[in-house]
Amino acid sequence: MREIPGRRRRLLSKRNGGRPELLEQALTFAREWQWPVLPGVAPDPQGRARCACPDPECVVPGAHPFDPGLLAATTDERMVRWWWTNRPTAPIVLATGGRAPCAVSLPALPAARALAALDRGGMRLGPVVAAPHRWSILVAPYSMEQLGELLYAKDFVPGSLRFHGEGGYIALPPSETGHGGIRWERAPLPGSAAPWVPDVEAVVDAVVDALTRTGVSAPDF
Repeated sequence: MREIPGRRRRLLSKRNGGRPELLEQALTFAREWQWPVLPGVAPDPQGRARCACPDPECVVPGAHPFDPGLLAATTDERMVRWWWTNRPTAPIVLATGGRAPCAVSLPALPAARALAALDRGGMRLGPVVAAPHRWSILVAPYSMEQLGELLYAKDFVPGSLRFHGEGGYIALPPSETGHGGIRWERAPLPGSAAPWVPDVEAVVDAVVDALTRTGVSAPDF
């Protein structure tokens, strides 16, 4: 009997307790948007808030690369299929920088208030990734020199802002991590092209201004 590959993949996913949407999304990121991805280490099944990596005090449980390491991130469709066929529940990790977007992240509550302030001011944003504790605003790739000059010119930058540039990473939806699910707070517009993202300067200027004007205290976690 002739095998139907699509049906076989669905059956494999069900048998392995998998989530076929993870593979579909990983393929969208890698194949259609040319964002290099790789599987995250995943949460420890024995403890949701723990990581399956050897570090008992991991601060991003499940939401980071381990084996393979970050340098293995790829846009190759065959590799992505192989990874998520063998690890169907693995989080999707984006290697930031290079041809892929970078990100600026801050704690969830200040992020929500900052985004509301940016909306009121008419600031255009691209996709925003929401984890339970931190939100990440995707931005255009930048160099460390560019970031350094930007921060040096600022009188004040909240210590809770984190910058995910070349050599960094973030988990993408619809991943499940030790801290909970990853979702889109601002989803990319439908379509095959990679979504538009703003420059880092515009985002940092707007976020710092919004946090200052709203008087939001952004704890460093």
